[in-house]
Parts: sequence; structure tokens; C-alpha cells
Amino acid sequence: MVSMKGKSLIEINHLSLEEIWQIFDLTSSLKQKQITGEEHHLLKGKTLGMIFSKPSTRTRVSFEVGIYHLGGIGLYFNQNDLQLKKSENISDTAIVLSRYLDGIMIRTFDHQDVVDLAKYGSIPVINGLTDLHHPCQVLTDLYTVYEKRRTLRGLKLAYIGDGNNMAHSLLHGCSKVGMDIVIASPSGYMPLKEVVEESKVNADYMGSKIEITDDPVAAVKNADIIYTDVWASMGQEKEALERKKQFMKFQVNPELVKGAKSDYLFMHCLPAHRGEEVVNEVIDSSNSIVFDEAENRLHVQKAIMALVM
Repeated sequence: MVSMKGKSLIEINHLSLEEIWQIFDLTSSLKQKQITGEEHHLLKGKTLGMIFSKPSTRTRVSFEVGIYHLGGIGLYFNQNDLQLKKSENISDTAIVLSRYLDGIMIRTFDHQDVVDLAKYGSIPVINGLTDLHHPCQVLTDLYTVYEKRRTLRGLKLAYIGDGNNMAHSLLHGCSKVGMDIVIASPSGYMPLKEVVEESKVNADYMGSKIEITDDPVAAVKNADIIYTDVWASMGQEKEALERKKQFMKFQVNPELVKGAKSDYLFMHCLPAHRGEEVVNEVIDSSNSIVFDEAENRLHVQKAIMALVM
């Protein structure tokens, strides 16, 4: 077992396969303890600073409840609570917070902010979301698929929609664990080439496949998992109307999912814009595991915090 103590989680590609399975193993243990009511204060007396430049439901509640379950305390800061990047540079903030806290979770726009906090601070930094990556969500997604299927290697995940932070982290995550992944996005909205290339290195090593296409029908053919996300993320509200036009044929609906395996799993990181990227008939169907996925954010992030803090 490798020690993850003090390690920052900035993106999934920085994790080894052994570290990913270490997170999953501890997740299973902590989830069982939560179910049975067994105390698991692995971080007694520890303090997590939670910085939010973007509002949140699942990230805020799961991290705050999670650190509490582990015996620690979470401190919430919105973008107006700190001097970060206003009257104080990020390096000074990182050094000061490292003197007070045992770990930082940050949910923000600019990915470089997470990189810099980890670079200049001396405590682990957890990426709760940036415009480039969403590692905690995708680790949760992979764990949830493993719970349902008891394997990850050889499964096919079809991601339908914007080539955004979710697409990037899914590319990194699926390729790391040996899952095939197809990303179907409209031209002009595809994932970054450098992320695709990084993921292809992982896929070649694991013997899995990566495909990028603009054809959602071809993408879902024989898929084990269909995944989607909102068409316009926070900060893209002005583009929402144009994006709706571009993405309409990428809607996950009963017609599209006919191409997947009959027992496919439907996943969404939430919040869902029902009637846009997905319709009720799919998200509320027996194939949907979106709320199991949402719950597992709590358990996976508890494992991450326990390992790095």
C-alpha cells in the first residue's frame, strides 16, 4: 500500500491505479461503517478549509458532512470571505492557510488556482471542481459503476454532450482503470486535445479504447454506461441559447438509449436540466443511478480526505 498522506488531488491523471483502488477500498469500508453507525473518526481534531468561488449543493454538503463524520471540522469560505486574488496573492494565502488548516478543498473557475494553492502551500489541496477538471466527481462515478457491476475493465462508457471538465476527468479516469470511453460532442465543443492525448497513453497501457466523435447514436452503441452533463455550465450562461441549438441532437432520450445495452446505467453529475440534456423518461428510469452516484460523493470524498489528511 502506498501512502497518500500529504498528497494533493488536483486531477485524476496524477493518481496511480493503486491509489485509485486504495480510495475505492477505503470508500467501501467507510460506507459500511456509516450504514451500521460505527464511529470512524479518522481525522479527529483535523480542520478542512472549504473555498467556494462557485456555489454548490453536493460538493458543499458532502465535504462538510464528510469531515464531520471523520471527526474533524469544516470551515466554509465563499469568494468574499477571503482576500484570495484580491488584496493578497495566492502564494501568500496558501502559506497562511497552511499554518491554520490540515487540508483545503477548493471549488473554483480557474484550474491554475488549485495548482498554485498546492504549489505554495504545505498541506494537501483537493480539487472540488474547476473549469478544467472534476476529479472527485469522476472518482465517485467510477466507484459507483464498480458497486453496480463489480468490474471496470472492459466496460464501455458513452459520454454525450459538452467536452467540459466532466469529459476531461472521465477521459482520465476511464483510461486509468481500463474502461473504454467514447465522447460525443458537437464540433467546436469537443474535449481538449492534450487531455485526449494524455488519456490515450493510459488507455494504451491498460488495453482500452478512446474515441472522440460528433455522432451520439454511434457513441451509445452497445454502451454499458451513458453519461451526460448540462449544456451550459456556471459562467457560460450567456452562451446558453446558442449551446441549446448546437446540442439538441445530443439529448439523452428514449430513442437515443435504444442503442445501448438493455441494462445500461444512466449517470449524470447533477444538477440536471431536465428536458435539455436528458428527459424525465431516462433520468427517472430503472436504468438511472444518479442518486446513488450523488450519495457516493460523500463516501468517496471521505476516503480521499482520510488518505491525504
